[in-house]
Amino acid sequence: MQQQETTLQINGYSSTDSGVYAVMVTDHEGVKTTAHCIVRMYEAVHHVSVSINKSHTSLICGEAWGTDPHFRWLHERAAITQTVGRVSKDGTTLFVTMKRFCGHFTCMVSNKLGYSSATYTAEPCETEGRGTTAAVVCLVLLLLVGGVLAFLLWRRHRHNNRGERLHEHSDDAI
Repeated sequence: MQQQETTLQINGYSSTDSGVYAVMVTDHEGVKTTAHCIVRMYEAVHHVSVSINKSHTSLICGEAWGTDPHFRWLHERAAITQTVGRVSKDGTTLFVTMKRFCGHFTCMVSNKLGYSSATYTAEPCETEGRGTTAAVVCLVLLLLVGGVLAFLLWRRHRHNNRGERLHEHSDDAI
């Protein structure tokens, strides 16, 4: 049995040509088989939204319309890791597994015409070590101020010594 293909080409396609098309095939024994195909214009994705299901600690991404949408999740502008959670097979749901549900979760929906995104903002994530960072910044500033003061004192001392030397030289000449 040899398989054959055919292509339906619609010239001057408009939105009125959208709909369900039926293809009927008759094999060599006269058996008819019908298949249906939905034909519509390829549309960009629009109106992405993120909703939360708190009881299951999951985020659901939806989009109003768009042809062949592909879903991608980000946490704090980075791809989702196993530490953060796992994404459903169709990409629409993010099951959050991190200990604290915090930060910015972004759902990006794209197709070959572009992309659209929406972000859910949970409580801020406190990163460990912020106290250490503040201490280091304070120490650097303290050292910088101390260095400037030391330079100014050295310069003042040098200037005062130069004046005494000039005065001593003028006394020796008399």
